This record gives sequence, C-alpha cells and structure tokens, in this order.
Amino acid sequence: MAREPVAPPRPPCRLYLITPPEIADLAAFARTLDEALAAGDVAALQIRLKPADDAVLLAAVEALAPVARARGVAVLLNDRPDLAARSGCDGVHIGQSDASLAEARRLLGPDAMIGVTSHDSRELAMDAAEAGADYVAFGAFFPTATKQTAHRPDPEILTIWQETVEVPCVAIGGITPENAGDLARAGADFVAVSAAVWSHPEGPAAAVRAFNQVLAASA
Repeated sequence: MAREPVAPPRPPCRLYLITPPEIADLAAFARTLDEALAAGDVAALQIRLKPADDAVLLAAVEALAPVARARGVAVLLNDRPDLAARSGCDGVHIGQSDASLAEARRLLGPDAMIGVTSHDSRELAMDAAEAGADYVAFGAFFPTATKQTAHRPDPEILTIWQETVEVPCVAIGGITPENAGDLARAGADFVAVSAAVWSHPEGPAAAVRAFNQVLAASA
C-alpha cells in the first residue's frame, strides 16, 4: 500500500520588527537597533515612518539597512516599492491602498520579498497569494497605538490559512511577549512587532530576548 505523503513540519514562528513611526535621531536608533538584533533571532526589519517624505525614507534606509544586513536580517520598506527599489531594499510591504502587487513586482524584480496587508480577510489574502505575494499579513489582532486599525481578526484565521495555503502569514497588531505565543500556536509564521520592542521597559534587547523565548516555547 502506498504511503500517504507527510507534510514537512512548519518552521518555528519568527520575529518581524517594524520601526517606530518616527525616528528623531537615526544614528542613535541605529545603535539601538544593532543591540536589539544582537539579542536574538529576527527575520526582517520593516522601515515604516509616518508621515515622511522621500528624503527621510531614503536616509532611514541608508542608516538602518547596513545594520540589519550585518545581522542577516532582511530589510523591507513600507508602502513605497519605488523607493524600495531605488534604495536597494530586500523588499516592500504594501497595504490595500498602496501600489499594486504587480507594480511592486515590476519595480523590484522576481527575487524581492513582497508582503501584502490582508486585514481580517482570507479572500484578500488568497488574492495576494495567487498574485505572487511572498507573505500575507493579518491583523490587528489586539489594540495598538502604533496605527489606527479597523479590523480585528480571530486567531483562527491563522490556523485555517496554515492548513490550506503554503504562502507564509504574518500576525500584526498589539502583539506582546504575553500574547505572541497564542498567535504562534494558532499558525503565524511571523509576528510583527513595533511598540512592544522599542518601548519595552527593560529596553529593546530585552524585548527581543523575551519574544525569542516565547516563540521557541511555542514551536
């Protein structure tokens, strides 16, 4: 009797960092970033500054990308595939009201990492996956002060996605070391975090260590 194929085990959930929405001192933040990345495993850094003109975004990439890459961390720019291509980022994260996935792929090429916001919609996520997204992002799962949110998915959406689609999924929105484990166990491939790292009372490096411990225990 033929044996049924066995799906390979899912890799452990990993940490995906997002910058604060404003960075007053790039040089100082670059040092903080390096300390945070040295403290544990981080898969990617998304540079997300709101509001910011082109010059500010390009300066941020110039200052922060070398720090991330020295630690083996991919660098993505939020919203702007044109500037991501111009500045040599590894990819871009786009929302539903930003540039299209097709345009982002045209600008960045076949090897770039492109993620798409899918809110609480499996339909939006499936459309993105079928169009060639490298990951989809669901959220916000919890209240967050980082950005205004209108969607609050149930963690079950991660489980259903994991059981039916191979494209990785990112959980975002109000994630802390206290609730990250639940999302990892539900099926998140990555947890995207901003304030819980940069505003951690013991510092960003301690936050990265805490997230790493929780995610490792959830594997």
